[in-house]
This record gives sequence, C-alpha cells and structure tokens, in this order.
Amino acid sequence: MNSAIKSAIARIWEGYSEPLSLDEIARSAILSRFHFSRVFRAATRVSPGRYLSAVRIYQAKRLLATTSMSVTDISLAVGFNSLGSFTNHFTDSVGTSPSRFRRMWTEGIRGTPQPEDRALPESGTITGTVTLPAGYATARVYIGAFDTPIIQRRPAAWTVVEAEAGTKARYCLPDVSPGQWFVRAVATADSVDPEPWTRRSLLLGDVDPVTVTDRSTSMVGIALRPKRTTDLPILYAIPDLEAHRPGRAVRAEAGRTAELAPRGR
Repeated sequence: MNSAIKSAIARIWEGYSEPLSLDEIARSAILSRFHFSRVFRAATRVSPGRYLSAVRIYQAKRLLATTSMSVTDISLAVGFNSLGSFTNHFTDSVGTSPSRFRRMWTEGIRGTPQPEDRALPESGTITGTVTLPAGYATARVYIGAFDTPIIQRRPAAWTVVEAEAGTKARYCLPDVSPGQWFVRAVATADSVDPEPWTRRSLLLGDVDPVTVTDRSTSMVGIALRPKRTTDLPILYAIPDLEAHRPGRAVRAEAGRTAELAPRGR
C-alpha cells in the first residue's frame, strides 16, 4: 500500500468525529479527489466515504463498551448530527441497537440459539477450507457470507470452526441465497510465541466476491493473515470467539444470529 493511502486512512481515524469531506481526505494524501477515490477504492474495496462511515460506527461500538456516555453524546462524538440517523445506521451495520449492544457487552455477549435446519427453496452452498499463517498454533474462526466487503449487517450464513497449524479446517455455509457474496473470516489465534502476553492475535481472511446460484456449490479457500492497515473495521456483532463452544453453519434469521464485537481496534 502506498504512503498516500496510509496518510488518508490515518486522517480518517484521527478526524472521524469531524465533518470530513472527500476533498479534505484527498488533500491528506496529496492527490486530486478523483484520482484519490480510484486508488483508495482499489486499496480498500470501498469508497472513502464508506470507510469513514465504518470507522464512525466502530468507534461508537468502542464508546458504548468502554464508557458511560449516553447514546446521544456518542452519536455526536463520532460525527453524526442526528440521533435517529446514527441509531438506524448503527443497527443496520452491527445487527442490534446501540442500547442493546451496550447491555449485551455489559452482561456478557453470547451466541443466540441456533435456528432449525431447513433448506431454502432457492439457495446454494459455499464451502472450502481455512488455513493459519506461519507462527500460529490454533484459532477459533468465524466465517460468514456478507453482502458488502465490510463485515456488517446480518450474514447470509455463518459458522465457527477450529483451525490448527499445518492443517486445513473445513467449513460449510449452506442455504445461501443466489447473488454475489463476500466471504470474510475473523479469528482469535494462539501464536507459538512463548511469552503469554503476545500469544493472542486477531487474524482476518477475505477472498474475491463469490457468485452463488440456485443449487450451486462454490469452493472457496481462505488463508488467514494478520490485520492490515487497509482492513475495514469489524462492525457486525459476531459470536464470541473466546468461548470454546462447537459451531456449525446456520442461515441468518432476523433476531437469531449471534452477537459480539471483538474488543480493540
């Protein structure tokens, strides 16, 4: 990634609470707005505006989890002028309202009951393997099919699998509606480092968009990797990867998906 995009991303993280314009972000990269928009999207897969919006919602999650600020004050602190607009955008991205997210975080966020298995009349399957990078021993991996490059909104299907060094962990996402989906993986991994304070790491995995058709099976291999500067914040409240409970793929249903946001940026 070139230094111009690094500078722009740093400006977004530093000034997310401000009314940042595309021109101002482009100036931080010392590029024209039109050229900047093209190179930014090529590096991050989203527009500068969507990246800024994702950072604002991520920071709102952080404030809800770590402060006693009111939802109204948080909405203003992360750059929203309207509480209603903030609440709608947060709920759409995270999968739950700001107030409920705070309660879940305080009480301990757990996966909700799994829905019953029943195949959709028109659907396909995404299946494949997930592998760990060198230097990591084990990981609990969340894998979901999302409708945007950002890990936001309810996934079409998700699963949690256990991965080990030197092996390929298999996963399966059944009952995925026809369309284009972005398969994303998030993992908390144990490294082989002997020092306990350096063992836990956040790993991510992504692949090119997958087109699902009725009764099709798409094979998708996912190679996990350490987080990059260009990676978008995780917005959707994914299952708790620290709690070692067996996972299996399920269809996402309103109000019935697991909810947790990983701590930290």
